Amino acid sequence: MLHSFEYNSSDGFYPYGGLVFDATGNLYGTGFDGGTYGYGVIFEMTPAKNGQWTEKLLYSFGSRRNDGWLPMGNLIFDPSGNLYGSTIAGGIQSSICDSYGCGTVFELSPGGNGTWTEKTVHRFGEGKDGYNPQVGPILDSTGTLYGTTPLGGAYGYGTAFKITP
Repeated sequence: MLHSFEYNSSDGFYPYGGLVFDATGNLYGTGFDGGTYGYGVIFEMTPAKNGQWTEKLLYSFGSRRNDGWLPMGNLIFDPSGNLYGSTIAGGIQSSICDSYGCGTVFELSPGGNGTWTEKTVHRFGEGKDGYNPQVGPILDSTGTLYGTTPLGGAYGYGTAFKITP
């Protein structure tokens, strides 16, 4: 076992999405719940020479207005080392999604001194773009993100979407 998540822990819990490696062997993932604000987290697991792993919180969702909440899917790296993923709630609060928001696609970028900066790339719930994405997006060689939502769209039964840089 690399790490045991704890209910109501500040490091997040319910890691529904899978893990992704970076080029140096660190693992990254999301916790659906928990963190500083209680809306989920992005974490990093770093291996040590003794076989142990150290978990570090990189971002807590819910830190600002219209931030995403509840990340559920996998993360993906771009060639520059940025992480992308989605949240099933947060973002725009509309009549479609009540007070929980319709979800987001986000980017987490590495900075100096081990810090990371999160930015929202897209907020769902405007028009017929779908809402509540439950799996992370994929990325093509041009930096375009693709994904799906299980709800919304022209007929209400979900969408496939494309987000161009």
